[in-house]
Amino acid sequence: MQSGRNVAVYGAYGHTGRFVVAELRERGYVPLLLGRDQDKLVALVEAHPGLEARQASVDDPASLDRALNGATAVINCAGPFASTAGPLVEAALRAGIPYVDVAAEIEANVDTFAHFGERARAAGTVVVPAMAFYGGLGDLLVATAMGDWTAADEAHIAYGLSSWHPTDGTLASGTVSGQRRGGRRVRFTGGRLEYHDDALPTLEWPFPAPLGPQSVIGEFTMADVVTVPSHLDIPEVRTYMTAKAAADLAAPDASAPTAVDERGRSAQTFVVDVLVRSGGTERRVSAAGQDIYAISAPLAVEAVDRILTGRTRTTGVASAGAAFDAPDFLRALSAYLSLHAPLDTRG
Repeated sequence: MQSGRNVAVYGAYGHTGRFVVAELRERGYVPLLLGRDQDKLVALVEAHPGLEARQASVDDPASLDRALNGATAVINCAGPFASTAGPLVEAALRAGIPYVDVAAEIEANVDTFAHFGERARAAGTVVVPAMAFYGGLGDLLVATAMGDWTAADEAHIAYGLSSWHPTDGTLASGTVSGQRRGGRRVRFTGGRLEYHDDALPTLEWPFPAPLGPQSVIGEFTMADVVTVPSHLDIPEVRTYMTAKAAADLAAPDASAPTAVDERGRSAQTFVVDVLVRSGGTERRVSAAGQDIYAISAPLAVEAVDRILTGRTRTTGVASAGAAFDAPDFLRALSAYLSLHAPLDTRG
């Protein structure tokens, strides 16, 4: 194996994990294939001859230590992250290596910030939760839209998904989050997370062309309500989801994504439209691409590459927008995302 190029991927055989493994290989890294299911690891090695698989369980710290031996970083792709994030961060801290995950679970991300910030700073390492489509991309877009602002009154992140065929991991994580909330909903308002039982509103969101105006579910709250306020002074952070995608996710017969190209991506397309408002001025930036699970791979791998090459702004637990130069990070993903730069307008 190449010294200094070995990146452990926990949950490497999962839907997002496979995208991450492929992205690491394209970037010249050597993925270490980690997971608890030996049969799935064997099958993955058959698809990637020459790579090493290491069985490990979050219930067995010693197995995690062995699995991370020789790794320069770890990317956690295995949900529910309420179960996996804590043990993997602990193992990464013991190994003295950075940790990145693709968690969309709000409470799991809150836990990572709350429990590991001081220890990661003391160790001089970086822990980046939610480095994925939900949480990471929105945070990078908000930070880019903010520009030279140090504070704003509101941030709105609207997700324009053409459809949403959830993976088993998404459904399992959603179940765990729902149980942790006691079936309540969550929003970020007045500078804090608030749990509630209010019905979610339906409204129209003016997505940029070619998508155009779409019916969305308001307060369809995603991990951005953790990542954005972790480093930006914005007391109101609201997220929205196209009504069609929300219906797909909630359908009793929801089906998994189906590959339509050589990269394994589905036909799903997305637009993430961000609006920040300060006083009477608004700034807006958006990104468009294909497949919310596939885009999480270049997001996570670019993060690891920047950490390992010293292109970070802080240590400790940090969101994407805090850890990295957000506009530069987004430009680096031009092969995967089309961006519309922010403009100031009067509200």
